[in-house]
Amino acid sequence: MKKIYFKNLSEYYNKTITVEGFVDSIRDLQYVQFLIVRDSTGKLQVTIEKNEENKNLNEIVSNLTAESTVKITGTLLPNEKVKLNGHELIPTDIIVTSKCLEDLPLNYKDSKSALLDTRLNYRFLDLRSEKNILMFKVQTCLINAMREFVVQNNFIEIHTPKIISTASESGSNVFELKYFDRKAYLAQSPQFYKQMAMSSGFEKVFEIAPAFRAENSNSYRHTTDFTSFDIEISYLENLDELMDFEENLLIAGLTAVKEKYGPEIKELFNVDVIIPTKPFPRIKLEELYQILEKEYNFKMNYEDVGDMNAESEKLASKYIKEKYGHEFVFITDFSAKKRAFYHQRANGVPIGADLIWKGCEITTLAIREHRYEILCQQAKEKGLTEDVKFYLEFFKYGCPPHGGFALGVDRFTMLLLETGSLKETMFIFRGPNRVEP
Repeated sequence: MKKIYFKNLSEYYNKTITVEGFVDSIRDLQYVQFLIVRDSTGKLQVTIEKNEENKNLNEIVSNLTAESTVKITGTLLPNEKVKLNGHELIPTDIIVTSKCLEDLPLNYKDSKSALLDTRLNYRFLDLRSEKNILMFKVQTCLINAMREFVVQNNFIEIHTPKIISTASESGSNVFELKYFDRKAYLAQSPQFYKQMAMSSGFEKVFEIAPAFRAENSNSYRHTTDFTSFDIEISYLENLDELMDFEENLLIAGLTAVKEKYGPEIKELFNVDVIIPTKPFPRIKLEELYQILEKEYNFKMNYEDVGDMNAESEKLASKYIKEKYGHEFVFITDFSAKKRAFYHQRANGVPIGADLIWKGCEITTLAIREHRYEILCQQAKEKGLTEDVKFYLEFFKYGCPPHGGFALGVDRFTMLLLETGSLKETMFIFRGPNRVEP
């Protein structure tokens, strides 16, 4: 593309260039006019003296409104007196490519100036903020680095269907929809199809795609429509091997983010990107219960015994930070009652883990049950028979041992930048009470 990005302007000193962007602010003084123009990479000062030669330009600027978009041709000059990046553009031509016709309904530069719901209603304006643009640059960098990591490790990318015929996976409600002359459902994860790929001999697969959960939850970390980074691997020796792989994946992603955006994240979000050391701490659930009771006088609610809840996740992170100086912890040995039927078990205990980061679960990992007879039995225990009939077919004709996990991209970004809510992290948020814009 021919567009000159503002971050690269120092390469064009004393040259005639054309730039484009939003009008960030206007100062119309007695003898001079200043425009601050911005693009997705930075800002630029445009200086127009008021004189007969610039009469046409002066008139354009006098009638210009902030947040309009402009195309400006001129000479870029270094100038130490200019506080903004030490240079300025002296224009010979200004074209208003679109005009902002009304005052903005919110001040996107100050997130506290409007209620969050108002910001979400005008998300297309809210996203203009420097912090929000950086957030999605960071997310892009993170996903790209993790994608590169798995591709370099010979993973195959798959694209699984999001419209499915049965409400098959336990644990969350699904969205029902009309599919021609019958019912269908939005997929809550690509889990079954990832395992089908294992049965197909793909050995290592990944997918980055939307998933849908019909959970009537209004918590800071839940949404009905999110992006999932899914992994499935054949021929794993044990759960430790799977946890080791996720450690390497996350380190690759966080390292790329820190190297490219670390200082900007610190400046705008006041967050230090910490690259975790290996191995991540690993604790059995029962042991964690004992630790939390001893250290913080915390006892798990009866209905959550055998699992984690939000409070225990926060305390687990607090303990790991205090004890080991680490941000991540794997919790293992959950109750079979609290895990999906397709998790393999050893002596009745699911072979899996939850990964907790900054007080929040970000991944459930598991070795899958690949043996047909046992899988059928465990599905029956959960009251699943006809709904998973198509899935069970995958295991009738030979399927290698395998396991995997999924990482919520939006939740990970929320924790990385410590925004406090998925509503601020997602490009467009969807929840029980929000399907617009």
